[in-house]
Amino acid sequence: MLFKLKSFYIKLRSWEYWPMWVVYFPLGFYYTYLAIRARSFFFFSASNPSIETGGMFFESKWSIFKLMPSSYYPATILIEPKTELAVIEAQLIAADIHFPIIAKPDRGERGWCVKKLHHLTQLAQYMAQTPIPFLIQAYVNYPVELSIFYYRHPNSANGTITSVTYKKLLSVVGDGFSTIAALMHKNDRAFLQYQRLKKDTQINLNEVLPFGEERVLVPYGNHVLGTMFVNFNHMIDEALIQSIDTISKNIQGFYFGRFDLRCASIEDLKQGKNFAILELNGAGAEPAHIYHPGFSFIEAQKVLMQHFKMLFDAAKANQKAGVPFMSYQSYKHTKQLEKAFKQQALQA
Repeated sequence: MLFKLKSFYIKLRSWEYWPMWVVYFPLGFYYTYLAIRARSFFFFSASNPSIETGGMFFESKWSIFKLMPSSYYPATILIEPKTELAVIEAQLIAADIHFPIIAKPDRGERGWCVKKLHHLTQLAQYMAQTPIPFLIQAYVNYPVELSIFYYRHPNSANGTITSVTYKKLLSVVGDGFSTIAALMHKNDRAFLQYQRLKKDTQINLNEVLPFGEERVLVPYGNHVLGTMFVNFNHMIDEALIQSIDTISKNIQGFYFGRFDLRCASIEDLKQGKNFAILELNGAGAEPAHIYHPGFSFIEAQKVLMQHFKMLFDAAKANQKAGVPFMSYQSYKHTKQLEKAFKQQALQA
């Protein structure tokens, strides 16, 4: 009971933890206005013509990676359900992928079923629990993880960056006498993840960390899984814009969305080197800097509204160039496929 009360209090006073429907409810009125102008509630689908649903929902990560030069993303393979472990092992060798690896569903969002795996036994366990197509990705150990939001009007020669977010992975710092569990209870962000992480066999909650030692609890930068999003918009300059613009133009049919990437340094990224795109999210992506602790809810609404307008502008321009909006029938069919996909995932 006390755990639930503390969790409720933490979430209540920090809007970054509020349910998505609460955050987006005020924006629904503006979206409706844009939909009336577009004469379609599904105008988002034309924002990125090369991505299913424009990247709003149920898009294939594998298909998106195939749009990019292979040098942009980590070595990645697609695994179909019921593939033999020996076959996968051979594929890993052929792709030059070594443990640790990242496994994640081909279709999914918000960190759903993403795991860092360290050996074949863990991979076999993941396969048994994931009866859907999933990706295996080489683990990228570059020290800087960022989310960068990019927008280019289809009729413009160049694009821009609207958001840069530094991802501080969920971690605790030892004091020499407290267990990891105790340290998590002293940290609001970690506390909210306690019930989930206590089931993680890769974390020994009874371990006492030496004074000053930092232990990363979740090795991937997802807000839902406890990562702190830090507003890094001050890093936006002409060099970074040109670098991301060059990268984006090499992705056919991409105009609006967010890169989740790792790099050796921001200076290297500006030079277009030593980076790896972990995911590219389209129409459904958010400018992640709004989740910076203490960022105003009202300002966040303004930022999201501005991005809705960019989404609308990209979609309308592409429609005029011959890209149709998704029909209601197509929307309904895709939602049915998404529902069936999630039901299949729950069968494990």
